[in-house]
Amino acid sequence: MSARLQGLGAWLAHVEALHPRGSAGIELGLGRVEQVSARLGQSVFCPVILVGGTNGKGSTCAMLERILLAAGYRVGLYTSPHLLSYNERVRIDAVAVDDEQLCAAFERVERARGDSALTYFEFGTLAAWEVFAEVRPDAIVLEVGLGGRLDATNAYAPDCAIVTGIDLDHMDFLGPDRESIGREKAGIFRVGKVAICGDPQPPQSLIEHAAAVGADLRLIGRDFGYQRQEQQWLYWGRPAPNGEITRRGGLAFPALRGERQLGNAACVLAALDALRDRLPVAMQDIRRGLGEVELAGRFQVLPGRPAVVLDVAHNPQAARVLAANLGDMGFHRTTWAVFGMLGDKDIDGVIEALRERVTQWLPCTLEGRRAASADFLASRLRALGLSVAGEFESPEKALVWAQEKAGQDDRILAFGSFLTVAAALQLLGRTA
Repeated sequence: MSARLQGLGAWLAHVEALHPRGSAGIELGLGRVEQVSARLGQSVFCPVILVGGTNGKGSTCAMLERILLAAGYRVGLYTSPHLLSYNERVRIDAVAVDDEQLCAAFERVERARGDSALTYFEFGTLAAWEVFAEVRPDAIVLEVGLGGRLDATNAYAPDCAIVTGIDLDHMDFLGPDRESIGREKAGIFRVGKVAICGDPQPPQSLIEHAAAVGADLRLIGRDFGYQRQEQQWLYWGRPAPNGEITRRGGLAFPALRGERQLGNAACVLAALDALRDRLPVAMQDIRRGLGEVELAGRFQVLPGRPAVVLDVAHNPQAARVLAANLGDMGFHRTTWAVFGMLGDKDIDGVIEALRERVTQWLPCTLEGRRAASADFLASRLRALGLSVAGEFESPEKALVWAQEKAGQDDRILAFGSFLTVAAALQLLGRTA
């Protein structure tokens, strides 16, 4: 075919059709990406931080981006999935790249791929690097899409790798338990490079893999960590080259809400400590960056009454964190939950984590063949003895219904998938 297509929508449709499994299909492996990357002449030209983990990747990437920007660096950021527009996935200095930049990058990848049936994510990852190579930022932050070892982002050797935490998710691809999943996520570690793990109970497989490849593993609670204080928090890390213990006290809480964000912030500071020779940052940069960071859909509380909370929690670990955050919000008479999930997730585990925090459940059907139907979600809720206020054919209809029923002292929660949150943002007229 001609490498020229008109508009980003046409390119995305083309990329989706390339692989037999389409945009929702997953085929892990680095061979295709590495081959096309070599044809494109891609190489690592600046410090790269690669962020993996079951939950917390997006928050960690956002904090890294914002602190580095506060320090005056140009920053490239690649994340997934997007909420409202594909452009969100590729950012330069906290601004989503425009259609023209993406289309030009897609065209270069298309010309280089030959007969390789790249997946949607692989094509997008190669295109993101093309954008970065053209702009030449001072630092690049990459968010792992799935797992780590065989994820397309792992084709770009990181100077520092972070695994935020390990829990049960994507088990069809990563294995049946935390040990298997931990081994896959540790696949982003590199010989002689700092590897950071923010899981307080890391799987032994992760520790062993780091040792096997010769990575400099730094564990939260052992090599770095944080102490929560009354109105602030303190970070501590490994001794500096001069032997002084690294301590940064009097830090304001990150602008992202929730206790878990302190663990993510500690991982961020550990990574910046590891890269201090190449990307030095000052305390004022850290304070400013943590104070300014924003990320849609991560315990996002919208102003007004009733309170509206948006969260992309879609596995039990994330749901437990969401439940704890909801518990810290104070009294709300009734919590109405707009609840949409993909069918391949641990639906019962997510429901169990939130059953004490939700009063009325509003299950809804999401778009796409992977979605769990509203009636299936309702059947699981009723089997667990929970109250189902109604079944809805879309998140939008569930949210409108909740807005009509909720009182000023109530709370509306929209969660369970990026698709659920995206629908809520669109209905409410908000941007990601």
